[in-house]
Amino acid sequence: MPDHFRIAAITDEFSQDLDVAVRAMAEIGMTGAELRMISGRNIVDLNDEELDRAIATVHAHGQEIVSIASPLLKCVLPNAPEVDARFQQDMFASNLTFDDQPRLAARAFEIARRTGARIIRVFTYWRTVRPEECFDRVVEALGSLAGEAAQHGVVIGLENEHACNIATGAETARVLAALDHPNLKVVWDPANALVSGEKSFPDGYRRLPPARIVHVHAKDCHVTDHHPIWGPLGEGAVGWKEQIAALVRDGYRGWISLETHWQGPGGNKFEGSRICGRKLKELVAA
Repeated sequence: MPDHFRIAAITDEFSQDLDVAVRAMAEIGMTGAELRMISGRNIVDLNDEELDRAIATVHAHGQEIVSIASPLLKCVLPNAPEVDARFQQDMFASNLTFDDQPRLAARAFEIARRTGARIIRVFTYWRTVRPEECFDRVVEALGSLAGEAAQHGVVIGLENEHACNIATGAETARVLAALDHPNLKVVWDPANALVSGEKSFPDGYRRLPPARIVHVHAKDCHVTDHHPIWGPLGEGAVGWKEQIAALVRDGYRGWISLETHWQGPGGNKFEGSRICGRKLKELVAA
């Protein structure tokens, strides 16, 4: 049976050495790469020469760059309620402020043009203790980015992130209802919604309009009091077999991209990513 979906990975989940990462990804059967960190540096901090070398490396292994996993809007929103300390804030070598966002956005659009990526992943500012009070400003920021994306011929992929103001399927659906823009779509991450306290599948997922899901991140965990214990894909609480079946049923045509998070057997994350990658390959073929 042919695979239902093409599979990809955020490369640094395998290795900071891009050649090592994409070689292992190709061996699994992945044909897409998401760029987030290379050699310990965030993708937005690479210069053009470094970026061109990265592009050549990905292409040399028969893969395409499908998404720029940028840190856009992963910062404190000024004059907002205090940040919710319950959630871990993953920085990925990018400690940028609100004032840095226009420069960061401009560089992300340039990187997308240079790499051919059609998706720029974004967030919704660090989650506050009263995220509903940030909603209008989140929608305003996303609307501005979507307008720019239309000019560049790319899509803004809003990732629901447990450490940010839009974390669940329900919260994401509210944003989509408020901002019906063709260049704003969703990077659906059911594990992030689970950490946020939502039963991501089926409850969170069924709140989302399937046509506005542009990309899916795959990782798995069990959760206690918003604290995730990451593990092998398919062995946690997400329900990946059922989630993938629902994506097939609903006509999803995008990528499913591995974002391992699990540190792997004995702390060997490279091997953990290989294990999860092979499992993802099995799941999309079932």
